[in-house]
Amino acid sequence: MTASHSDSLVVLFGATAGAYGAKLGSDERELILLVWQVVDLPSKKVGALHKSLVKADNLDLSDQCREVTGLTAEGLGKVEPLDQVLQQFSQLVSSDLKVLGRSSYTLCSDGQSLIRQVLHPEASKKNLLLSDCFYSFYDLRKEFHTCYPNSAAVKDQTIKTMAEYLGLGTDETEEDFGVWQVKTMVAIIFSMLSESCNHIFTEPETVKYKYETGPCSKSETVDSETVIRARGLPWQSSDQDIARFFKGLNIAKGGVALCLNAQGRRNGEALVRFVNSEQRDLALERHKHHMGSRYIEVYKATGEEFLKIAGGTSNEVAQFLSKENQVIIRMRGLPFTATQEDVLGFLGPECPVTGGKEGLLFVKYPDGRPTGDAFVLFSCEEYAQNALKKHKEILGKRYIELFRSTAAEVQQVLNRYMSTPLIPTLPTPIIPVIPPPYTIATGSIRDCVRLRGLPYTAGIDDILEFMGDATGDIKPHGVHMVLNQQGRPSGDAFIQMKSADKAFMVAQKCHKKMMKDRYVEVFQCSGEEMNFVLMGGTLNRSGLSPPPCLSPPTYAAFQTAAVIPAEAAALYQPQALLPATRSPQASAAAPPTVTYYPAQTAQLYMNYTAYYPSPPVSPTTVGYIAAPPGAVAAAATAAHSPILPQPGALVRMQGLPYNTGMKEILSFFQGYQLHADSILVLYNFSGQPSGEALVTFPSLDLAKKAVAEKNGQLLGGRYVQLYLV
Repeated sequence: MTASHSDSLVVLFGATAGAYGAKLGSDERELILLVWQVVDLPSKKVGALHKSLVKADNLDLSDQCREVTGLTAEGLGKVEPLDQVLQQFSQLVSSDLKVLGRSSYTLCSDGQSLIRQVLHPEASKKNLLLSDCFYSFYDLRKEFHTCYPNSAAVKDQTIKTMAEYLGLGTDETEEDFGVWQVKTMVAIIFSMLSESCNHIFTEPETVKYKYETGPCSKSETVDSETVIRARGLPWQSSDQDIARFFKGLNIAKGGVALCLNAQGRRNGEALVRFVNSEQRDLALERHKHHMGSRYIEVYKATGEEFLKIAGGTSNEVAQFLSKENQVIIRMRGLPFTATQEDVLGFLGPECPVTGGKEGLLFVKYPDGRPTGDAFVLFSCEEYAQNALKKHKEILGKRYIELFRSTAAEVQQVLNRYMSTPLIPTLPTPIIPVIPPPYTIATGSIRDCVRLRGLPYTAGIDDILEFMGDATGDIKPHGVHMVLNQQGRPSGDAFIQMKSADKAFMVAQKCHKKMMKDRYVEVFQCSGEEMNFVLMGGTLNRSGLSPPPCLSPPTYAAFQTAAVIPAEAAALYQPQALLPATRSPQASAAAPPTVTYYPAQTAQLYMNYTAYYPSPPVSPTTVGYIAAPPGAVAAAATAAHSPILPQPGALVRMQGLPYNTGMKEILSFFQGYQLHADSILVLYNFSGQPSGEALVTFPSLDLAKKAVAEKNGQLLGGRYVQLYLV
């Protein structure tokens, strides 16, 4: 019997220093064993059986590995590394094929894991180039089920169950580990080639050589069983970096969508679409695998979420992305007066843009104003690398940021700016507003500083440590973390200092100082400028750009303090969405006075994509929370109901199904001494569930125990993440 792909199979089996069987490769452990044998299909002859041990960089073997394989770290320390073993493999296979009179072959492995989850990821991390034979292989389990459809499902098959189904003897004690597996696999193949079955190997599994970029339309149908969400990515990660993390798995064309925060910056997350559910399931096994020194979390996502990020409707974008196999670079911080000629001149002849001006796409607001962003196409990696070398070089009076981008990011940025709905007037119903217990500074005195580019994991403690001795010069309640619509850190913060001189000194001392793995920009500013930024404007060393949420006729008013009528400012105070920090006196306070402001008192063009400051704190009162509009309304009508219960250890839940209520959360934490008052479900600015909740535990030890035991468990079909706040 012959195969259309080749006349010979190389039956391949392997093991790592960690998990075995169905979990092979899921713990990111290195390969330590390869066993193989050539099988000539027409003649049913076999070559010599070869067994090679592989020296891993980390020889700390798991207990399961030592027990199953019988190998020791001492024995593995004297063998060859992976690159040399792969060379020997290629030479020995060629020699055996020559003896059998053959020249071509296809690998045949027990399942997908050895090829997809072990060899390809490890070779990628070690910068080894795998030969073409590792990009095409037969999955013996699938071939067996095709030949014997009444056997167990593919996912439940093992070498032993397949042999037992055929009545083949498998005495594991007679042979070394790996040897009996290969001998049994060969016997199974011969049974499938018998006249009663006459099986033909015709459709091998394939591994994509590289990730293919491309656009995605919002009208496209995306199967939710093919999409994952990756979290914890380095901010500079490109789609190619993410494809490399999932090396060995087949990502759909244009299937990497980098997520952006409310400021248009990457938030360390990406949605990835695979060619089928099988590849998606293998991707989920890479949860907490590493990209460099960072581990990446991998969770299920939906097709709807992918389309929301990657789907586009703009003809301009479609035309821009129609040139396939181009490297996309994003430029940020362009002067608003920059022209196509200016950008082409900035890039220079050493990095020619594909199609000249046709390879440039400027991002604009709906009214045509430039945002300072642009996307550029390059025909090859060399030109793109030359462009990236110009990162932070000056154009006009501004330094320009350049970094790799994707087709999905182009769609997302254009969707964000061009599809932002504008409200011509305030809502007509009378809206209750709770006067906040504190105010954000206004005025033109430059006694504030803005911190930009903070790590998204940074808290107020980190900011105070970053400022060092200057924390003593912070005004009471002068620390404001800037949150996005989801109540998450946006990478910005504002600090109110005791004087303009103190603010100047902090800006001079801390500008571009490192926090964790990022440098932070520190600008001196005024309370007035701070308020503009919180409404969506931009502030940098070149000055202030008006927020897109105000109508163009009001731009001239930016030089005055009273840009917005006091009533309207109160109505849109971001603090009205957030509770005050907890204090023993809060529950005993009188019911808040609810003030009603008619809608017609102001004519604002408000943008849905605003930012919100956290409740301000002082260096001695660190801590903040976010709360929904519903919580504010409840406080207005029932002062005896505290927004958060008694003091305790606070845990944040993320990734909740949007229909999750207190009952489901109480059930999730059964046995942890919680009650309904311990739970606060969070909502976004539109009043919709955000997929997050805050839970107060009676003690820190109990909270830590809950995080350790329940983090990553399922609630309503979704994996829930838990963090101590």
